[in-house]
Amino acid sequence: MSAFEFVAALNIFLSITSSLGNALILVALHVETSLHSPTKLLFRCLAITDLCFGVFSQSHFPVLLFFYVSTGMRRKALFYIIQINIISSLVLCGVSVFTSSAIISVDRLQALLSGLRYRHVTLPRVRAASVCFWIIGIICASIYLWNIDVAVTVFFALIILSLIASAFSYAKIDIKLRQHQLQKHAVMTGRTGLLL
Repeated sequence: MSAFEFVAALNIFLSITSSLGNALILVALHVETSLHSPTKLLFRCLAITDLCFGVFSQSHFPVLLFFYVSTGMRRKALFYIIQINIISSLVLCGVSVFTSSAIISVDRLQALLSGLRYRHVTLPRVRAASVCFWIIGIICASIYLWNIDVAVTVFFALIILSLIASAFSYAKIDIKLRQHQLQKHAVMTGRTGLLL
């Protein structure tokens, strides 16, 4: 098996598994009623973005490899098709990373810190954030058409900012949960001391 065949087979497998997995997530989100609506919307956006990546961007790559190797597709036509694939991958991966950061870390931190007031996080605010994620992804892809180096720099800077936001949120969540656990332990120790 050549390297081309291995990469094509791996991408086909990953495309199928990501497509089926995200389709199942969308079905589960449709059935689930206990999730807070804004959080559910963020999960749906993430699943749709990842589903689109699996169906469009990842599935095109093995096809491109096949046509390039077997038919000797003209370099110019192949170049444009690869550019379209890269641009769609940039948009979808960027939106996926931004949405993941918003769901997993920032949304959970906000839920923990605001308690009952978390219900004030509304669907219009989450929709606006999702639209912003798409606009940022499209802008990064547009910059790619203008200058590849600038686009890669901007894209990685945004991903690093998302990772920093996630790390900050996780650290804050950890600190808050440890404080809660210490307070609970202190209350339990005080009660035990009273019983003795």
